[in-house]
Amino acid sequence: MSRALNRRVFLASSAAVASGLALQSAAPASAATSAPRVPDIDVRKAAQQDPSEATLAEAVVLMRRGKLTSATLTEAYLERIQQYDTTYQAYAEVTGETALAAARKADRGQGAGGVLRGIPLCIKDNYFTKGVPTRCNSYIFEDFVPDEDATAVARLKAAGGIVLGKGQMGPLATTRATQPNGTVTTVNAWTPDDPSVDPGGSSTGPACSVAGRMASSSIGTQTGGSIVLPSNQQNLTGLKPTMGRVSIHGIIPLTFTRDHAGPLARDAMDAALMLQVMAGPDSQDPRTLGLPAVPDLVKAATPVVAKGVRMRRATKIGVPADFLSAQKQLRGAFLDTLDSIPGATLVEVAYPADWTLLTGTFNAARLAERTEPFRHWLRADPAKFGVSLLTWLQGLMLSGDEWITAQRAKNHLLREILDGVMDRCDVILQTGPVPFDILGLPEIAFPIGFDDSGVPVGAILGGQPYEEDRLLEVAAAYQAVTDWHTRRPADPGAALTMKAATARPQLSAEEAAEASA
Repeated sequence: MSRALNRRVFLASSAAVASGLALQSAAPASAATSAPRVPDIDVRKAAQQDPSEATLAEAVVLMRRGKLTSATLTEAYLERIQQYDTTYQAYAEVTGETALAAARKADRGQGAGGVLRGIPLCIKDNYFTKGVPTRCNSYIFEDFVPDEDATAVARLKAAGGIVLGKGQMGPLATTRATQPNGTVTTVNAWTPDDPSVDPGGSSTGPACSVAGRMASSSIGTQTGGSIVLPSNQQNLTGLKPTMGRVSIHGIIPLTFTRDHAGPLARDAMDAALMLQVMAGPDSQDPRTLGLPAVPDLVKAATPVVAKGVRMRRATKIGVPADFLSAQKQLRGAFLDTLDSIPGATLVEVAYPADWTLLTGTFNAARLAERTEPFRHWLRADPAKFGVSLLTWLQGLMLSGDEWITAQRAKNHLLREILDGVMDRCDVILQTGPVPFDILGLPEIAFPIGFDDSGVPVGAILGGQPYEEDRLLEVAAAYQAVTDWHTRRPADPGAALTMKAATARPQLSAEEAAEASA
């Protein structure tokens, strides 16, 4: 499908979603893609020696070659969870016995087949999981046990994935992972001894589970950066797809027009495999209907190597004027590496004069959307919102005319990005996730180095509507010529693990509101 038609479909779909409707016939319904298959990749020596070190794709290849069993892999993760998660606090719930039973079944060739057969995964705790508590780290859902799986979870299971547990998260997906009262739980896997270091956003548990080698891959949600930011902060590759590309049926909502589901993985190939399974139309989420077909994401994430690595397609990469305003040395080296890949062309782009207004002031409109599905609890018992109550109250105070003005501003911003900023490029580097969160455009995050204190630094790349494949092509090419994505944090020391119960920082209501997604 052409980019021009993609844009027309996206504009129509965005208008429909903003009005609470859905697009069902503006484009042919996307047909189910053929079942993905992991290429026969080379498996690193570290992954051969330690199964918890393996990427998802490496684990699949090792199983295919008879060098690894699902039970062995699952046991390795459960051992690490038992040993280190008192420090990491990445999991809200661990389903170890069920996961091991599923792994042994997979090893016997029973149960669901598919590309993810026998692969243990972490699921963010706002996804419905049948028979397993889904608390959304909230007093509101503290006793909630769903009787069905979210669509994304059901598809991962149908492809053979095993639910290892539920990832800890920010209360109702608003801030970094804390207890509902604001006490910090999940830490950045790279700084387990310092809980004050930012681990990203509300998908911190799923991110930490993968970074800390306690799951092969994970899924999170993004409303205000909570896939790409934890990925950047914890040396992962996170992919937020275009609005509607993945169903959000069975996910406890935050903001109707901005909630996205996607993977937090170890590299571009793993992210592609996860998204290929999750994506596609779902009759239970009308936002997914009538969209362009899902491209071959696994092919896109397979580096092209012919007399050296090159881009799969010639790609213009937009670089905003302020991209080097922070982390200048790291980002400069990153740009040099991109520029050295044949087929990649760096293009300077400029923001419109009203960029700060459109991406800042009007961003508050998202708060009004939170109140709609939660009005009952706001009236019945506001205390159930815990530390995040202020953001719901702020949303309650927004008037209807302010919300409408914000929707007009959003439409103006969309036109300025598609017809202005991105008119000269295929993808664009970003200094933050907010513009593409507001609009529902796709973006990918991936590692580019470490700062002076040893904390990972990543880049965020935004794309055209429904062009997740183009984002993966760039990330895969970059990862083929660098090794940042293969680096893992050191395990917490025994003394630190024993001290895990010591007091941790507690966010105030004001701090939670300021950091809210």
